[in-house]
Amino acid sequence: MHILLIEDNAALAQGLKVALTKQGFTVNHVASGQHGLETVKTAAPDMVVLDLGLPDMDGLQVLQRLRKLQAHMPILILTARDQVEDKVKGLESGADDYLPKPFDMAELTARLRVIERRLTGVSDSRITIGRVTLHPQHHLVKLGEENLELSRREFMLLKTLMENAGKVQTRSTLESRLYSWDEEVASNTLEVHIHNLRKNSGRILLKPCAASAIQCRKAPPHDLDPRIPRGSGAVRLHLAQFRRGAEGL
Repeated sequence: MHILLIEDNAALAQGLKVALTKQGFTVNHVASGQHGLETVKTAAPDMVVLDLGLPDMDGLQVLQRLRKLQAHMPILILTARDQVEDKVKGLESGADDYLPKPFDMAELTARLRVIERRLTGVSDSRITIGRVTLHPQHHLVKLGEENLELSRREFMLLKTLMENAGKVQTRSTLESRLYSWDEEVASNTLEVHIHNLRKNSGRILLKPCAASAIQCRKAPPHDLDPRIPRGSGAVRLHLAQFRRGAEGL
């Protein structure tokens, strides 16, 4: 899940970025309202965490302009303004949630998880497809009763695909969800993660063609999406069909 953090306190922003990244979020940071608005115009994130005390404009102005740009994009206000009237004003101006500073990181993470579940249409924090169950808050993936050992990036990739089961995910979409702006991404990095998923959890069926797009399917392996022609440079990822034992690819 890609978060845009609009916060002028550099130390706080860095701390949030590190903490949320450990929780499986991808975080990009800007320090001004104008930069935040320009970012949303060009590449809208999944959600925004917004400070109100910004150096160039009031955060409520930013909120209102964000709402005009993206009517349904979730926005969580994170601010030192802790009076009830401030909370009411923020929520009535279009925020989805409001958390005053100082705050507990566990509470912020829990609130972001709620927004995330609403975005993906999942009522439970767990995501289950076939025999695979992914637990975001515990960074845990189980195949039946077996724990699968995945790196943070592999976990994030699998989580994104499972959240979007049945939808084609392009390389650029996946990279934007896995990496923040300041991280360099080698040309074959995504393929490496896919390879590692196949290697480390080989009973998840991966049907490779190449890597311009990926799809997590709930349908049987023979029911391939006609939008992804064979040999087109795409990868078909099937998560609903599992084989017993080590039978696989």
